[in-house]
Parts: sequence; C-alpha cells; structure tokens
Amino acid sequence: MVHDVAALAAELTDMAAADHRTAVHANSDDPAEQLAWRRLTARHGDRLGEIMAEYGWPTAELVGEEAARAAWLIAQHADRQLDIQRRALQLMRQAVSAGAAGPREMAFLRDRTLVNEGRQQVYGTQIAGVKDGAPVPWPCEEPECVDELRAAVGIEPFDAYVARFS
Repeated sequence: MVHDVAALAAELTDMAAADHRTAVHANSDDPAEQLAWRRLTARHGDRLGEIMAEYGWPTAELVGEEAARAAWLIAQHADRQLDIQRRALQLMRQAVSAGAAGPREMAFLRDRTLVNEGRQQVYGTQIAGVKDGAPVPWPCEEPECVDELRAAVGIEPFDAYVARFS
C-alpha cells in the first residue's frame, strides 16, 4: 500500500508537470496545439476518475501536499468531463469538511464546475475574457457578496485578483 501511494503521488505530480508545460496551448491559435491540450486534459481527467474510484479524494495526508494540489489542478482542467469535475467537487467537499483539504481550492473548483454547467459562479474566480484591458468575470450569483465569500475561504479580494490578469 505504501508503495502504491508513493507511486500515486509521483504519477499525480508528473501529470501536473505535463499540464503546466502544455497549458499555454489551451487557447492557442494552432488547432493541433489546442487538440493536444484537450487530449492531455482528457487523459488526465480519465485517470483522476480511476484514482477517485479507488482512493477517494487524494488528500495531502494520503499523497502529500504537492500531489494533492496536482489532483486539484487536474480536476480544475477537466473542463470537458463534467462528471469528473462534479465527482472531484463532491469528494473535495467531504475532505474540506473533514479538515483534510483546503476550502480555497474547493472554491475554485466549485466556480469552474458551475461555469462549465452554464450556471453563475459563487466566488468570482473564473474570468470570461478581457474588455477594454480589464478582466471580466463570468457572472456571479451574488456579486455584492463576492469579496466576503472569497475572504471566508482565503481568496484575496476580487479587485486584487483581477489586477494579476491585467
């Protein structure tokens, strides 16, 4: 079991490294680069689904901080696999309730999943595009409460967040 968990941690961190290397292709003008990105994230999403079926959410306690963060990144980028994102969110919620995962990452995954479902986000973490040089978030359920909700899960105020994208 210990060996399995060590191998799992290494696999997750390797997947995140590949994700980081190829993420620049997500919005590439080159269709081949976009397709390569989609294939990579789909492969990773499929594998995360298998991991979740076997181990539940890969928490830091199970696989270490780096691999747990890698699992979150893989779930975050499984945009065309809503079943995987929804399952990850469900398991991550349970892990947060048990104190085994961070509410900040869960908030990002919740927003990402909501946006992919065509719904309004909660925390304002997902950016739809840029207008007149300023980032524009996807619509939020309660825009007037966004900073309060963000603070509750350890995310900086919205204006400070979007300033990083400018």
